[in-house]
Amino acid sequence: MAGDAGRKEEEISKVKIRSKTHVKPGKIIGRKECQLVTFDLPYLAFYYNQKLLFYKGGEFEEQVEKLKDGLRVILEEFYQLGGKLGKDEEGVFRVEYDDDMEGVEVLEAIADGLAVDQLAADESTSSFKDLIPYNGVLNLTGLHRPLLSVLLTKLKDGLAMGCAFNHAILDGTSTWHFMSSWAQICRGSNSIAAPPFLERTKARTTRVKLELSFPPNPVASPNGHTDQAPQLREKFFRFSEAAMDKIKSKVNSNQPSAASKPFSTFQSLAVHIWQHVTQARCLKPEDYTVFTVFADCRKRVDPPMPDSYFGNLIQAIFTVTAAGLLLANPSDFGASVIQKAIEAHNAKAIEERNKEWEAAPKIFEFKDAGVNCVAVGSSPRFKVYDVDFGWGKPEGVRSGSNNRFDGMVYLYQGKSGGRSIDVEITLEAGTMKLLEKDKEFLMQV
Repeated sequence: MAGDAGRKEEEISKVKIRSKTHVKPGKIIGRKECQLVTFDLPYLAFYYNQKLLFYKGGEFEEQVEKLKDGLRVILEEFYQLGGKLGKDEEGVFRVEYDDDMEGVEVLEAIADGLAVDQLAADESTSSFKDLIPYNGVLNLTGLHRPLLSVLLTKLKDGLAMGCAFNHAILDGTSTWHFMSSWAQICRGSNSIAAPPFLERTKARTTRVKLELSFPPNPVASPNGHTDQAPQLREKFFRFSEAAMDKIKSKVNSNQPSAASKPFSTFQSLAVHIWQHVTQARCLKPEDYTVFTVFADCRKRVDPPMPDSYFGNLIQAIFTVTAAGLLLANPSDFGASVIQKAIEAHNAKAIEERNKEWEAAPKIFEFKDAGVNCVAVGSSPRFKVYDVDFGWGKPEGVRSGSNNRFDGMVYLYQGKSGGRSIDVEITLEAGTMKLLEKDKEFLMQV
């Protein structure tokens, strides 16, 4: 097993970049400027958001040309991704687009010793590093580099597509809206289902001036730890439809009261992860543990924004309890804590958070997620396995190594379909060793 992993990492390290080009919108757009708003600005000091999709079959050169042709068309709508970050005369960050900008970076590479099934079987994500661009690159560098870079790698029997998006200009909802729209064009559609809503200032108008410079020694490395910090490990866990039904049924079997609202699939899986990670960390009963979810606020703000709103319209929702309470009580206790925090995050709470931030702007760092935290990003609602460019659905979808820290969790729609969910977790190595042996967590009991 270790030998297989070593051979695979060796094959991935043989990724050879063959060319670099840039793709611009297929028509004249003109000069466009769009202010970054309070929902965007905290992510300037995060790293580029990385996604990897891999596909079986197809003729690589033909696929690349089809992707580039589709990209030229889709950038006519999503032209901000072909621009750069900038600042206006008052020092307020914005997205700028002009027709003389270079556009989206497209790299072509080859790793023909690497098979799609090898990637799909990998439970780690750190070995994918060479298949995704912009490792360790801060969003702030979007002032002078593309806001989207795509690395297309020819595999032994397919194609790997590594994308790096500047997180200061878009969140997960906008990312997958763009990807599904690009795929729609590549499949032959003349138009997309929902054009992006580009007017960020409809969600927030406050102009916030930020004085930012590149840290001489970033607080955290791309995978979220310094050289002195404990080693982190990432692992991919698959929860089948049957496992998800059991988790949800168990959490809902102990409703706090008859009038209580049932716990959602997300709340049920969230408390399952939170409890078992807390147990694996071997915390003292009095130690605090924080649960954080980056929640979509499109329908929470007043007035609500359309699903097609292009930008960041997320906020971190925090809740905290003692490890002893979380573990001594049935799972409905933790689920109720999560449910109450999510339901309390209404338009009023969002407004208060924005005003507080605007009065004293604070750029997020990984450690701000909270003590002994479990922090959930991405969503199983994103239809990542529907991103079909004309040669079938992806065999796998993963996150890259950027923006990871102890307790970071990414949720994806399960490859097996239905109500299945795939879970990527990053933990200290010792904690992960205990978690991956926890049969109750793995639903093997």
